[in-house]
Amino acid sequence: MSAFYLTLLSMLGFFMALLALSLQYKHFLSVLLSLEAATMNLFIMTFALSNNITYSGQTSLILITLGACEASLGLAILVAIIRAQGNDYVSSFSLQKC
Repeated sequence: MSAFYLTLLSMLGFFMALLALSLQYKHFLSVLLSLEAATMNLFIMTFALSNNITYSGQTSLILITLGACEASLGLAILVAIIRAQGNDYVSSFSLQKC
């Protein structure tokens, strides 16, 4: 029964992270934080739903490893963008400068 509530809470958190992603699209750091929140809620949902399956720990470990890789790659891109442009505004990104 608690797995149901944990799944429901993680689904609510995932949709709140997507809502924050769509509403706060000004800074690249807020986009990264919203994506990280969505990844963590997916991790909690996967762990809660696959509680009975034999490989639940391995699946959750793979997902949290991918989430950590996403966070480190996002921060590296953020540092590179700030060094190149001086700010992290999403509106200042342009594909024509490449």
